[in-house]
Amino acid sequence: MPGPRAPSRLSPAYRLAWALLLPGVATAQAVDGGTPPEPEAAAPAAPEPEPPRETRTVVTTTRLPRPLRDVPATTVVIPRAEMERSPTLTQDALVRTLPSAATFRRTPSLVADPTAQGLNLRGLAPSGVARGLVLLDGLPFNDPYGGWVFWRALPRLGLDRIEVVPTGGSALYGSAALGGVVQLFSRPITGPVLDADVSVGNLRTGFVAARVADRWGRVGASLEVEGLTSDGYRIVSADQRGRIDSDTPSQHVSAQARVEAEATDHLSLSARAGVFREHQNGGTQYTVASVDLAWFAANARLRTDAAGTFELGLFGRTQHFAQDRARITPDRNFEVRSALQDVPANDQGGSLVWTGPEMTLGGTHVLAAGVDVRRSNGRADELLFPSAYTATTLYARTTQGTQVSGGVFVQDLYTVSPALEFAGTLRWDTWRNLDGRQLESFANGTTTVTEFDPRTARQLSPRLAARVRPLEWLTLRASAYRAFRAPTLNELYRPFQVGTVLTAANPDLGAERLWGTEAGVEATGPRGLTGRGTGFWNVLDAPVTNVTLATPLPDGSTRQRQNLGRARVRGVELGADWRLSRQWAALAAYTFVDPVVTRAPGQPDLLGRQLPQDPRHRGSLAVTFDDPSIVSVTAQLRVFGPQYEDDLNTRGMGGAAVVDLFVSRHLFWKVDAFGAVENLFDRQYLAGRAGVDTLAPPFQARVGLRLRDVFSESNARAAPGAPGR
Repeated sequence: MPGPRAPSRLSPAYRLAWALLLPGVATAQAVDGGTPPEPEAAAPAAPEPEPPRETRTVVTTTRLPRPLRDVPATTVVIPRAEMERSPTLTQDALVRTLPSAATFRRTPSLVADPTAQGLNLRGLAPSGVARGLVLLDGLPFNDPYGGWVFWRALPRLGLDRIEVVPTGGSALYGSAALGGVVQLFSRPITGPVLDADVSVGNLRTGFVAARVADRWGRVGASLEVEGLTSDGYRIVSADQRGRIDSDTPSQHVSAQARVEAEATDHLSLSARAGVFREHQNGGTQYTVASVDLAWFAANARLRTDAAGTFELGLFGRTQHFAQDRARITPDRNFEVRSALQDVPANDQGGSLVWTGPEMTLGGTHVLAAGVDVRRSNGRADELLFPSAYTATTLYARTTQGTQVSGGVFVQDLYTVSPALEFAGTLRWDTWRNLDGRQLESFANGTTTVTEFDPRTARQLSPRLAARVRPLEWLTLRASAYRAFRAPTLNELYRPFQVGTVLTAANPDLGAERLWGTEAGVEATGPRGLTGRGTGFWNVLDAPVTNVTLATPLPDGSTRQRQNLGRARVRGVELGADWRLSRQWAALAAYTFVDPVVTRAPGQPDLLGRQLPQDPRHRGSLAVTFDDPSIVSVTAQLRVFGPQYEDDLNTRGMGGAAVVDLFVSRHLFWKVDAFGAVENLFDRQYLAGRAGVDTLAPPFQARVGLRLRDVFSESNARAAPGAPGR
């Protein structure tokens, strides 16, 4: 591969430094027939523009590569260029810039307990578990025990784009895709190339990341590493803060290695492995949590002329989650440890997907079919420290279980004409909970063992979608679907505590089920303007919700996970992209969600209540100016309305408007300097009210350097191009 070219029109001193830094470049260029650099300075090379939005290829919506403008369901893309210009530090904060996406409460993974790092899309009954499936290059990345998402385990330098499909996806992806799918795609392996980021900021935040990749003929390899440390902030509201309350420090390190090979012209192979460690402190001595994770994945893809394409994927992981809980006095001046909890878990699984060749029958048909299986196993070991002991005091508890699931699907993409396409999908799933067991130990030396009966359930998930383009600038989409989510091992067996509120598990939980429909319109106008609007209506049966109990349980639990009747979640999404010029681009989006409980057997006070922990209104506006010879600036406004902490809608939290800012400037060679600010005006607002009021992140600022595309042929930065959404 040709070496990097020296900038033209350099001063003699600069040319000497260039020659010392990259000896042999000028000679190599002369040998290759090139010309040596001219002795005068020039602005950084103009970047190549991103592909226009209408030609960008996406995969998640149909599990097949399709132009974004042709897919039959709402799909949002965050491209790499937008990631690099984002003021956000963590991946979950990046995804939350989309108004239709949210995590549990309003706290980012920088200060959130690992078990609160879930995902919900379009306000589908958020809780401390993901109701959206997260994939990494086609394979599930949700935690096997609780469905959580360890966002910080995926180094951002290794990501090419993020695709978000905020609509029921069980017909293609099975359980956990009830509310939609977020898929992260790795960057293609080219090389040799080296990228690096380093930054420091307030809250004693430090961040470093690097990626190296290369190719040798048919074989390529990459390695990504990332580390972050922060002191966090005082998360408890000032009017409730006591002597025990301090900052919320956290640290993580992650690494991922990937190898891919084109074994033949028709067979490609890839493998990857990663490790991750995260440690969080909730703001007091005895509210800490940690995660250790190791995982692997392998993939084989065979392309044939006559029989289509076959893709086999295998994955597995092992992890250990640990958490301390505290008992805190009402004035928050004293605390004692109330429990220690260890949760080892593992999972293994695989999938096989076939995509057939195009067939002609009243149009063009592309058939796809697949099967996948997954086994998850976990155990929660608790050591309790009660405030007082009697003969019947519970002091230790162990719960465990295994869940085995699998499904098979078939899909037909039927293109009647360039203006009309249908997508029909049908999937059948089954899952079985087994080996469920609880062992409780009491102060008098007795133990009790409870065996939970194995349970098997099945689900049929259909989906029918259509895309119509009556005019070249106008696209209409509509779909109807059924989706589901089986309860996780965490919900079945593990109690948890947030603040002063203890929530009990429930081994009798059943699956959540969703019926829904969406319809939308997309129109392109002059000067790069694209507008979109989508209305959706979902009915969620038996959602797993943390229900306030009329009488506390013997262990002090005041809430319990229960299948709560029925909820109706309806709303609208609006969005616009506007590329005013090569340098200027704007993104605007708004989501309105109306989530209301419509049936609650045994809980009449919940009827008509808004589902908790998600606002009705969310919006965002981002404006970018990007000129490689001057500066790159992104200003971002995020707005969200009031919401409730609890199911009874008694603990309200106000809305807020937050401004973020990112600025970068090319310095020399392949080095950029940048600054990023989140919550520029230090807007204070609540994140949670679980027994104690907690605050969302305050003003956070950092400055750093970026080293990009070392060893590559040009020194172009990420292109501004078209907006990504």
